[in-house]
Amino acid sequence: MAVIKASSEDVRTLARLMRAEAEGEGELGMLMVGNVGVNRIKGNCLDFENIRSINDMVFQRPGGFEATTKGYFYQRAREKDIRLARRVIDGERQHPATNALWFFMPTGSCPATWYDQPNTGRYKSHCFFSPYENSCPGVYRTF
Repeated sequence: MAVIKASSEDVRTLARLMRAEAEGEGELGMLMVGNVGVNRIKGNCLDFENIRSINDMVFQRPGGFEATTKGYFYQRAREKDIRLARRVIDGERQHPATNALWFFMPTGSCPATWYDQPNTGRYKSHCFFSPYENSCPGVYRTF
């Protein structure tokens, strides 16, 4: 059962984002990027208030994803990318992105916090950061 609303076009958009942001991190890394996107929609908090759809989340300005400003995002979604996107839309979560709203790729080690949000871990090149539960309970809610 889906944890957010998503049309077939939304699924393809999320799949393209996941591929553009983390293809080099493999399927697990792509799932984690998808977790962050779904969390931004579910959370309705902090920098992501009033983000109600995949399209809102992917193209948010300011604060959106860098991949949407690069040509790589605009490649067609492949079937395997679509399958991964459906998994996160259906609620699959991967640690350390389980409740994360942010990720980035530092040149060195992951900082303990990023914009005052705690680091929840690293997967390959990406560091993930989750809000405190009391500042964003929607991210921690299970559906």
